[in-house]
Amino acid sequence: DVVKTRRGGLITFHGIGQLVCYPILNLHKLKIGIRQYIKHLEQSVISTCQQFGTEPHTTEHTGVWIGDEKLCAIGVQVSMGVTYHGLALNCNTDMTWFDPIIPCGIQDKGVTSITKHTGKEVTISEVLPVLLQHLTKQLDLLTNT
Repeated sequence: DVVKTRRGGLITFHGIGQLVCYPILNLHKLKIGIRQYIKHLEQSVISTCQQFGTEPHTTEHTGVWIGDEKLCAIGVQVSMGVTYHGLALNCNTDMTWFDPIIPCGIQDKGVTSITKHTGKEVTISEVLPVLLQHLTKQLDLLTNT
């Protein structure tokens, strides 16, 4: 199904093998702005993926990349300081789902997954606890509640 939303970014895909994380947080209580929040999301994903043997990075485009391929899309909406939408990290996603679209509206770039870059099957259940640990650390959620 195609569903129109008001989150940042253009078209994307959510499906099997993709860790979709939509934190609902009050940025005012965390005392951070939207740009800083996105940087925290990106760094959490980078730290997570490094633990699985990849070398991700950021670029001028939002999200996390390996080379010219997007590993994690980030699209956030904020209303009255509260976040919704978030990130989609390709763990062991069937990349052919992206073939009919231009992910995030970025021409001449590809998409990738942790599995593709490590050569071994890396599942959502393996990645989730690691990502939660890094998100908690990046956003200092235990001390700012």
